[in-house]
Amino acid sequence: MATDSTREPLLTVSHVSIGFDGTPVTHDVHFSLFPGTITALVGESGSGKSVSAMALAHLDPSQAEVSGQAFLGSNTTLNILDNTLDQASLQKLRGGQIGVVFQEPMTAFNPLMTLGKQVEESLIYHQPKLSKQERKEAVLHAFEAVRLPQPERIFTAHPHELSGGQLQRVMIAMAIINNPSIIIADEPTTALDVTTQKAILQLLEGLARERHLAILIITHDMGVVWEAAQYVYVMQKGRIVEEGSTRQIFTAPTHPYTRMLLDAVPKLTVDSESEASPTADSQAPALVQLEHVSLSYSHRAQAKLALHDISLRIGAGETLALVGESGAGKTTIGKVISGQLTPQQGTVLIGGDNLAGLKGKKLRQARSSIGFVFQNSSSALVPTKTIGWSIAEPLLVEESLGGTKLSSQQRRERVEELMKHVGLDPALASRFPYQLSGGQRQRVGIARAIALRPKLLIADEPTSSLDVTVQKRVLDLLRTLQQEYGYACLFITHDLGIVQEVAHNLAVIKSGEIVEQGSVSEVLAHPRHAYTRTLLDASPRIDISAR
Repeated sequence: MATDSTREPLLTVSHVSIGFDGTPVTHDVHFSLFPGTITALVGESGSGKSVSAMALAHLDPSQAEVSGQAFLGSNTTLNILDNTLDQASLQKLRGGQIGVVFQEPMTAFNPLMTLGKQVEESLIYHQPKLSKQERKEAVLHAFEAVRLPQPERIFTAHPHELSGGQLQRVMIAMAIINNPSIIIADEPTTALDVTTQKAILQLLEGLARERHLAILIITHDMGVVWEAAQYVYVMQKGRIVEEGSTRQIFTAPTHPYTRMLLDAVPKLTVDSESEASPTADSQAPALVQLEHVSLSYSHRAQAKLALHDISLRIGAGETLALVGESGAGKTTIGKVISGQLTPQQGTVLIGGDNLAGLKGKKLRQARSSIGFVFQNSSSALVPTKTIGWSIAEPLLVEESLGGTKLSSQQRRERVEELMKHVGLDPALASRFPYQLSGGQRQRVGIARAIALRPKLLIADEPTSSLDVTVQKRVLDLLRTLQQEYGYACLFITHDLGIVQEVAHNLAVIKSGEIVEQGSVSEVLAHPRHAYTRTLLDASPRIDISAR
């Protein structure tokens, strides 16, 4: 790193190659980490980012074959990649010298243990002489360091009682509690809403600066790279193909792959003259109409208001983007529209029919006219069933409810047709979900959603965990299919950059209330509500003049 040539790196990695069963997955990887600096390792899924970084803490699968060198500071006698390191050295390395922030905090924590006890475990391993009271004080101090409110309450809380952003802060507290010099953060903001993402990135920046930490962020999100990193390594197919300062990478990329990553980033523009977003037909008949809808949940004998006085309209062939933070009520609205939840007040009209008044065959027909694309493509597919079966399932269900009967040959042909429509090779029909990439699985989900030629598609965060290049292809696909099938679309997201790419109209929801709605260009160029302006301010925007 040329800008840090006068400083000694806290970590130097060189000539690292990793393989499994004799098959190499990374080749001659190198990078350096410096104190007080955030470095990004960026690339698509499967490029070798995580496996390269996790090898430093010996967190790769046991069958991994690792070669190369990694030295801490000026100590060039101890190669921390040495697979003959004893248990004491490994324990000192993990958590003591290198802290790790994992991608999915909800799955990284034990759901049955309080968070305080889980963070304490690291102290028991690394600082066994601390008393019980000293351990608790250290945990509370770490919670304060990561700006968690009410540390005492969080100490006794279980994982399900915290939001995703709060859990990520607990994960960071666990990573720093033994004062390591290096932090590896693996996709630390994936699936977080924009305001939470910004807060987590600001927290990492502050920790790097205040504690002189070297932080390595592993990410596929170029917006995160721009917001947080000072130096960047670009990884493709197991190799470092480009490196440089963040400004250099964004203003003068030399490798075609880097340029492709940058070109795929959704561009958020707020110019009222922008032609970026699609234009809607204001005369299109309303396919979906919500009028003064309110919904409450019963929780511990108390009513919790989830939606308050919601009024929305989606015209045939139009896309309405519904934007807000986690817990705002976006998914709840999708469930109300599809009939999965019944509001206590208000009216839900689908094609002019009141959903509450439909029964029997008419209700089944209304529901079969709605397709769903879910956020997590892995959990949306049955792992023990083939891709062909998953795509055919809606057809089979429709048949069982009195729909058109298809022969096995007709069903197989329809599956092949759907796979071609979403850009999948029909030969993949015999594969299982784990054999497909994330982007391919999401295409399978889209094929399922359009199998019955729906009038309405509800896409709930369909690209939130996808690489930018895969995300762009999926968004292009959704636009093309809408033009072909003519369906209306409710697009649920927290990413305003994506909104501009796919939606005609935009509704902003906060704490169960629609605070603003209108055309995408109108809302982005002239936001009236303070919350909309907060979302815009928190959205990553690549501004070269700012660096």
